[in-house]
Amino acid sequence: MMQLPKNFLKGSIPPLITPFKNGKVDYDAYADLVEFQVKNGSHGILVTGTTSEPSTLTTDERNRCVDVAVEAARGKVPIVAATGSQSHAETILLSEYAERARADALLVVTPYYIRPPQRGLVAYYNDIGKRTNLPWMIYHIPGRAAVSVTLDTLDQISKACPNYVGMKHAVDDLGFVSKCLDHFGKNFRIFVGLEDLSYPMMTVGACGLMNAVGNLMPKKLARMCELVWKGNMKAAQKIHYELFEINQAVFYDTNPIPMKYMMKKLGIMPKNEHRLPMMPAPKELEKRLDGVLKRAGLLKPKLSRKSS
Repeated sequence: MMQLPKNFLKGSIPPLITPFKNGKVDYDAYADLVEFQVKNGSHGILVTGTTSEPSTLTTDERNRCVDVAVEAARGKVPIVAATGSQSHAETILLSEYAERARADALLVVTPYYIRPPQRGLVAYYNDIGKRTNLPWMIYHIPGRAAVSVTLDTLDQISKACPNYVGMKHAVDDLGFVSKCLDHFGKNFRIFVGLEDLSYPMMTVGACGLMNAVGNLMPKKLARMCELVWKGNMKAAQKIHYELFEINQAVFYDTNPIPMKYMMKKLGIMPKNEHRLPMMPAPKELEKRLDGVLKRAGLLKPKLSRKSS
């Protein structure tokens, strides 16, 4: 397995949302979001992950997002390009473009919907891995992709592809994390992909987070990672519980519907717009999310005329 620099590909690497404006990707707003992450201490940026609604983007739009992120980050943090697709050919195109665009690493989701056998996953990833010189990881999200990977599958891929270095694990399964780290060693990069497991999974050895909440509260997520690295588990656990309700709120509706509403509400992004079949939050959900933001201290309650 490729040996990575000690502090490379670890910590909080939020999957950026995709801002839209009148149906088109707002690349200026996207660049602003990259700069927002850099200024607020994130350790990297994930481009066109699940939170970015990639299935609603064209290949050209996904590639352009990589270009914008690389340019806006200016080498201050690594850019991880999510280049997986249901199509093998499209995954190749996206991955090769990201490497030419000077992304620092790739994240490749398991092919979704078609539910391939494990031997198919091995052949698929071996082919992708041999086409790039970048370090790359598997995105393991069976809840959406409808396929899981086994430890034996990962082992076969690792033996064939020295630049395979880890995975984003969006599964409620701490045991599998422990098995992977025991088998591959502590340098195997495992990123937490489920918000409410951020702290627990890091305590057993995950190297960092790729969580949607990082779009909203990047400083806190980066801080929690750093506290775990320093062994200050009490302080890290405190942040875990401070984030607990907002971590739950991400899934009050399909991600990133709640996230986009909250980001617009706090002025982090200019518009709350989606592409079909995704839809903005309904009024009842907006009210519920406003309550979450108020309890998190992010949204100050409006003063009544009497109190003012």
